[in-house]
Amino acid sequence: MKTQNDELQDIASEAFCYLTTTGRVSGHLHEIEIWFAIQNNSLYLMAGNPGSDWVKNLRKNPNVTVRIAKHNFTGTARVVGNEQEEMTARNLIADKYKEREADGSLSGWARTALPVAIDVKEGA
Repeated sequence: MKTQNDELQDIASEAFCYLTTTGRVSGHLHEIEIWFAIQNNSLYLMAGNPGSDWVKNLRKNPNVTVRIAKHNFTGTARVVGNEQEEMTARNLIADKYKEREADGSLSGWARTALPVAIDVKEGA
């Protein structure tokens, strides 16, 4: 039987995920399409604008859902604060989406965007 981690790894190469947050004012569900990378049971996203509605929403209510291909997950979102995890997120996403300069360094976006982690709940 596949574990949740196996399931996540199977869909890690998908181009986009669909993140649903709860509106911090309206309480309505809001879905966005966004780039992502996976490591273990965490999904990493990056916000080019830290003031984006989806970031404001998850700061108020970190309970989110994510759809990747035909798979749905629930999780807890958080802004990445740990420097080592932040660099992991930046590098995973930069490698997946070719966000590197000619010299191999991170692109401006990959260097400055706000990293967000979603810790996927077991069995979700």
